[in-house]
Amino acid sequence: MPQNEYIEQHIKQHGRRLDYEERKRKREAREGHRIAKDAQNLRGHRAKMFNKKRYSEKVEMRKKIKQHEESKVKGPSKPQEDTEALPTYLMDRKDPNSAKALSTSIKQKRLEKAEKYSVPLPKVRGISEEEMFKVIRTGKSKTKSWKRMITKHTFVGEGFTRRPVKLERIIRPSALRQKKANVTHPELGVTVSLPILSVKKNPQSPMYTQLGVLTKGTVIEVNVSELGLVTAGGKVVWGKYAQVTNNPETDGTVNAVLLA
Repeated sequence: MPQNEYIEQHIKQHGRRLDYEERKRKREAREGHRIAKDAQNLRGHRAKMFNKKRYSEKVEMRKKIKQHEESKVKGPSKPQEDTEALPTYLMDRKDPNSAKALSTSIKQKRLEKAEKYSVPLPKVRGISEEEMFKVIRTGKSKTKSWKRMITKHTFVGEGFTRRPVKLERIIRPSALRQKKANVTHPELGVTVSLPILSVKKNPQSPMYTQLGVLTKGTVIEVNVSELGLVTAGGKVVWGKYAQVTNNPETDGTVNAVLLA
């Protein structure tokens, strides 16, 4: 690895901060405020360069919108030359209704996206940090309480090792770690115990996703090689997403439904 890629090397070895996704989302949300502030406060050459860049972006956006409208809206191929006069309510039939076609295409795309990312449990109950974490007292002092223990079931990788005791802030108990899940195939109607590969998304918080917490509604990746699923090209499917449908801390096991 080149010497100047030490940041990428550190990320591969130690991972990112637990709140990296949340900080990134907030930074992207503040981007509009920063652009508006620059547009108001910049002067001189920097203002000219900024306005030139913004103008080129807007021109590009208008071109894309125009191309989209032209591709979706189909007008008459050859306008017919009518010798007779048309009534008023028939005069605009030759003109393509671009607004209606654009609205229809946007609605269709939204429906396709909703069907693609639909899950069995779209809404789940929120879990507070008081319920998720239990305060652990450390040392002889009664005031030191900087450690937290997770009270829900979690998933950790195969080669997981705990950090040193003096550096470990969040504790994941061994008794609450899960390696397998009872996955139900919705089309075949069979339930198989499959090993968990990773936690893809926990709807409660990005921090819970990073910690691998398994709660109701969590999307996990399971190893479906035992089911013998193949793609259209004939390749064996290794990993597939599934959503947890029960409360693992109540039942003591993880039940999930395979996503199509």
